[in-house]
Amino acid sequence: MLGLVEAFDLTWSRFRDDGSVGRLRAGATVDLGPGAAELLEVYDRLDAVTDGAVNPLVGGSLEHLGYDADYTLRARGVPVPAAPWSAAQRQGDRLTVPRGSTLDVGAAGKGRLVDLVAAATGVPCVVDAGGDILNLGSEALRVALEHPGDPSRAVGVAVVSPGQALCGSAVNRRAWGEGLHHVLDARTGAPVDGVVATWAVADTAMTADAVSTALFHAAPERIAAAFAYRHVTIDAEGLRASDDFPGELFA
Repeated sequence: MLGLVEAFDLTWSRFRDDGSVGRLRAGATVDLGPGAAELLEVYDRLDAVTDGAVNPLVGGSLEHLGYDADYTLRARGVPVPAAPWSAAQRQGDRLTVPRGSTLDVGAAGKGRLVDLVAAATGVPCVVDAGGDILNLGSEALRVALEHPGDPSRAVGVAVVSPGQALCGSAVNRRAWGEGLHHVLDARTGAPVDGVVATWAVADTAMTADAVSTALFHAAPERIAAAFAYRHVTIDAEGLRASDDFPGELFA
């Protein structure tokens, strides 16, 4: 199992200089291995439903704001937009990106790894990757939804049935400096301002992870044209949720 995780990290992490992301940045065409096309296709859909706001070439924009391999957490200037995802060239599992662009699959990659780990166990299990949970056990799970402004409180409880995944994201989880956090609009390179926390329930962790990011950038009905899911979001006006969200929300 550790070998699977190490191989995934070597392929997809932008925080190491010995992996595929570094070779992509240098302009090489890289075979990202079996199954890569499935993850990249999710980014095609994310790019489409968010009009380019979610784009895996956003890694350089994150680094520019200080979210780099050394975790300097010091911005190097004003935000820098990412190259458009349409500038990348893909054939199956092989990818080429504009020279100097840094791939970052944080919007869906952890969910993808959760799915792979669960499949590799070959037995009923629950995989919890710190905010990304896949329930392949025999009983439903009750999971508290953390208040983004107060980690000691919950805004509700999600019921994650067997065969379902729950993923969440919030701007307070990786925040630094003045108004800086990890959820960027790739078109501007700037942190989003509006939605502050999201959760999505779907049949796979990769889908739930992807949707939990997309909800910062696009209306739920727009996202529903490309993904099947149920959701909760928090913005300045309060909680919003799918009518059929599995669980309960607190006033």
